[in-house]
Amino acid sequence: MAVVEQERQTVRAQARWVHSSARKARLVTDLIRGRSVPEARTILAFSNRAVAKDVEKVLRSAVANAESRPDLHWSGDSLVVVTAYADEGPTLKRWRARARGRVNRIRKRTCHITIELAQSPAAVVAAAEAAAAPKKRAPRKKAEPVETEALQQETVVEEKAFEDLTTEDVEAMETETETDEVLTEETTEETES
Repeated sequence: MAVVEQERQTVRAQARWVHSSARKARLVTDLIRGRSVPEARTILAFSNRAVAKDVEKVLRSAVANAESRPDLHWSGDSLVVVTAYADEGPTLKRWRARARGRVNRIRKRTCHITIELAQSPAAVVAAAEAAAAPKKRAPRKKAEPVETEALQQETVVEEKAFEDLTTEDVEAMETETETDEVLTEETTEETES
C-alpha cells in the first residue's frame, strides 16, 4: 500500500554568498529547524554565533514573503520552520606569505543559507474550520410600511395636467402639504426630546 502525503505549501527565502563557512552556519540552522517562528527568533537573538545574525535576516525575509503573498494571507506568528540548511558556496583562495619564502593558502569560505516556512498544523486546522463554517449575515432591516392610498392620490393628481386643475384641487393639494409639514415637525420634536 502506498502512503499518500498531501503537499504542504511552503514559502522560501535564501541568502547567497554569506561570508561564513557552511559548517558554522549549519550549527545555527540545526537549532531552529522544526521550531515556530517566534521561538526561532528568540533562539537566534540569544545565540553567541556571528552567523546567527545572517540566519535571522533570512528568517525575517521568509516571514515577509509569507505575509506579503496575496494568495496565502499567512500570519508570521503561526508559521513553522520546515527546513533550514546551509550549503557550501564558492571558496575564495588567498595567499599568505610565510617564513623562508613559502606561502600558505587561506580559504575564505562562503555559504548559501535557505529557510522554508509553512503554516503550523494548528493554524491549518483553524483555517479549515473557518472556511467550512457558514458565514453569518446581519439580519435584514424591516422595511417601513408604505402608505399606498396617499401615493395613489399623489400620482392621480400629478397625472392631471395643470390646465385641468380646478381651484378645489389646488386647495386640496395645499391642505395635504400643510398636514405633511405639521406631521414632520411633530416627529422631529419627538426625536429631539
